[in-house]
Amino acid sequence: MGWMVFDLRYLLFLLPALLLAGWASAVTKSTFAKYAKVRAQSGMTGVEAAYRLLARHGLHSVSIKRGGGFLSDHYNPATRTLSLSPDVYDGRSLSAIGVACHEAGHALQHADRYAALAIRTALVPAAQLGSGASYFFIFIGFILNSMLMFKVGIVLFSMAVLFAIITLPVEWNASRRAKQLMLSSGIVTAGEAGRAGAVLNAAFLTYVASALTALMTLLYYLWRAGLIGGRR
Repeated sequence: MGWMVFDLRYLLFLLPALLLAGWASAVTKSTFAKYAKVRAQSGMTGVEAAYRLLARHGLHSVSIKRGGGFLSDHYNPATRTLSLSPDVYDGRSLSAIGVACHEAGHALQHADRYAALAIRTALVPAAQLGSGASYFFIFIGFILNSMLMFKVGIVLFSMAVLFAIITLPVEWNASRRAKQLMLSSGIVTAGEAGRAGAVLNAAFLTYVASALTALMTLLYYLWRAGLIGGRR
């Protein structure tokens, strides 16, 4: 029955990550909003900027579509498609251009066979299974006081943690490419590059917070299982 009682020490494991996540989300939204008001001197929209980067590297087979939601932008390696949120797709601001070029950076990674992206793509099925099924096994482990079920849940959750960690170099590299290429391609001026890059720096913090939250949760599970700290 003790396993069924909510453990406040779980919050101690997660508190640093939760604080970072809240701060990162606020910084990302405020930074995007700030530079969404600054029109790029090139007058290009986000989709035009992305197409220019792709064309300059011969990636004419990559398609770009208008997605939905706020900052829902992503690249799908399976379909070789960029999905840009409305504010990014149609926007002519430094925020829109920065985000669009970042997503184009993922397409460039794919074309260059960037190892970390290939690993992350391969981990998608395992991460999806792990993030969903792990909680079922962990919950059943608590209810039935079954260490075996609990450990199965830990193994499954580890897949989601690994995915969150490998995402960090993928996102950082895409941003680095975007910062360099949107300047060299004439999409932004030297004076604008730092402000467009600030949006990407802020967004990267959200990935750091996500990875830290997943890692601290895993450490808590390991501690409860007695696999670290010598206590069950």
